[in-house]
Amino acid sequence: MAFDRRTFLGTSAATGAAVALAGATSSPAAAAEPVAGAASAAGARTYAFTVMGTTDLHGNVFNWDYFTDKEFDDKAHNDIGLAKISTLVNQVRAEKGRRNTLLIDAGDTIQGTQLSYYYAKVDPITARRGPVHPMAQAMNAIGYDAAALGNHEFNYGIPVLRKFEEQCDFPLLGANALDAKTLRPAFAPYSMHRLRTPCGRDVRVAVLGLTNPGIAIWDKANVQGKMTFPGLEEQAAKYVPRLRSLGADVVIVSAHSGSSGTSSYGDQLPYVENAAGLVAEQVPGIDAILVGHAHTEIPEYRVRNKATGKDVVLSEPLKWGQRLTLFDFELTWAKGCWSVSKVAARVLNSNTAAEDPKIVGLLSDEHRKVVAYVNQVIGTSTQAMSSADGPVKDVAIIDLINHVQAETVKGALAGTEWGALPVLSQASCFSRTAAIPAGQVTIKDAAGLYPFENTLEARLLTGAQVKDYLEYSAKYYVRTAPGEVVDPAKLTNAEGTPDYNYDAVYGLTYDIDVSEPVGSRISGLSFQGKPLDPAAQFVLAVNNYRASGGGNFPHVPQSKQLWANSDEIRNTIIQWVKAKGTVDPAQFASVDWRLTRAGAPVF
Repeated sequence: MAFDRRTFLGTSAATGAAVALAGATSSPAAAAEPVAGAASAAGARTYAFTVMGTTDLHGNVFNWDYFTDKEFDDKAHNDIGLAKISTLVNQVRAEKGRRNTLLIDAGDTIQGTQLSYYYAKVDPITARRGPVHPMAQAMNAIGYDAAALGNHEFNYGIPVLRKFEEQCDFPLLGANALDAKTLRPAFAPYSMHRLRTPCGRDVRVAVLGLTNPGIAIWDKANVQGKMTFPGLEEQAAKYVPRLRSLGADVVIVSAHSGSSGTSSYGDQLPYVENAAGLVAEQVPGIDAILVGHAHTEIPEYRVRNKATGKDVVLSEPLKWGQRLTLFDFELTWAKGCWSVSKVAARVLNSNTAAEDPKIVGLLSDEHRKVVAYVNQVIGTSTQAMSSADGPVKDVAIIDLINHVQAETVKGALAGTEWGALPVLSQASCFSRTAAIPAGQVTIKDAAGLYPFENTLEARLLTGAQVKDYLEYSAKYYVRTAPGEVVDPAKLTNAEGTPDYNYDAVYGLTYDIDVSEPVGSRISGLSFQGKPLDPAAQFVLAVNNYRASGGGNFPHVPQSKQLWANSDEIRNTIIQWVKAKGTVDPAQFASVDWRLTRAGAPVF
């Protein structure tokens, strides 16, 4: 039964909690199910149950890559998708007994594949008599009990998110997603679930949902003035005691926030992006945390709570449905109450499971529609282009992104007071497997260059600020002395910097000396053959993630916005290819930056 958000917002906090308790109670299990409880030899009565968790599903239902239009595979032979997760869930329920399990998610559900894009933009769920979102259909069929909001839930705007929420048979939780005017919860903060036991009273399990404060930056255009997102620790400290007072025997947090204690948006907000570990350490009364957002695999990670001295168990299953977390709880009944005696976590690998025929049959029509859509031919290319070397070389396929962005911004600013300024552009190698083939170019080819829903902006920068920007970007490379053997596979991602936080800037020429320390790597920086004037003004075509502080790049978030577009950059590229008809790298590609050591090229 879905949580009634309107009822919750229309009641007091106490009444709202009661609604959550009633609305999310697990249904009774069949008598034939295994009984996960017994009396020990010493007379203590115990009960065991399992909470299963997924996170960062990003629109993956099937083990299919819509950007390559073939079965997903990677070097580790991982598999993806809810269809495989469903099989694992069924196996666990058969082993444990359905009434002895819960299934939750930690967010980032409705963005990331062409399947999710199609039902947000091409055949939108918000249309009159529109379809039911494939992720809602799949998660309802599998039987999720609750899901936290992820930051990417807001990418398509609040109306799409609200429609998705309406279509789900389980609550979307966000204790730190507040209405900007009333500062009351915009979504259910938590849900309460009863598990029937063979001894003592029912076990009451509370699931507290926390999302990412970075939403206020990354999706500013969609949420500004509508919602606000305080820190995870602050809201957990508010709600965990409340849940305990409401009778929760077990408190689980589903947090769309990594465990590292770091932020990618610097000081743009006074909150930590990856705060799950801090929540475990600082807020007493939490038994386990399902971690999301960071796209890392953490089977089990224990954090000692400062106030209680007890361990809080954290687990993060790998993204896209590659793993399923299992939190195994053991409880003891004594003196009229249940207490947690043991918690352990582990992950199951979805590549051991076949796709559930029930989910395959449910969504096969939607899958076929999207496959047909992504295979539409939109133009031709005079030669093949690949992103394989994009992290270490100036390659044509990244120039294509930058060229389209720069041309779009120039056209938008033409005839304005900024129209005469030179336009630069930034782009990252989002995927090392992106490719444009020679010959026919399809939607999937163009879309594969830009897997994120970023939009385009134009920001005003000085030459000195551009230099700072490039120096910051160059921290991506591992410092490598002249003469030292260079392994391209080990040269990038210094200090964990992801590929999407390394920017190449188009419209300038420069060297990056990887033998120099961070902050002193850019040399030979020039514009149109002359040294870059620190005082000169430039327009930077930049994606909204970067412009709003994503990656913590300098200057851009504080710079003057000259123009912004609401269309995804991916769509802009697709429309550009359609309009041109032919993609010819000779018209836009050149080698304008290179890696060096003491003036000598690395490659």
